[in-house]
Amino acid sequence: MILQTLATMGPQHGYAIAARLEQVSEGALQLNMGTLYPGLIRLEAKGWIEAAWNTTESNRRARFYSLTRAGQKRLALEKTDWQRTASIMSRILEGQR
Repeated sequence: MILQTLATMGPQHGYAIAARLEQVSEGALQLNMGTLYPGLIRLEAKGWIEAAWNTTESNRRARFYSLTRAGQKRLALEKTDWQRTASIMSRILEGQR
């Protein structure tokens, strides 16, 4: 979800990522910073995102995260896997009718 958010919105700071995920999930996902930042650190360690210091809209310094080429490739794989899983679940649910 983080990779897709960055692919869609471009570079974002952690709070903006969390706010976007909460918005698109209509409140179903409420990430606190203690959950989000370890995930961002793991994605950065894997080379899927990179971070740079910048200034927010409210004139605060924050780390802005952006998708790398490796992250774009990983996102494509994740989308394929997700679509395959969703297709299987759909067939299972149709069988229950």
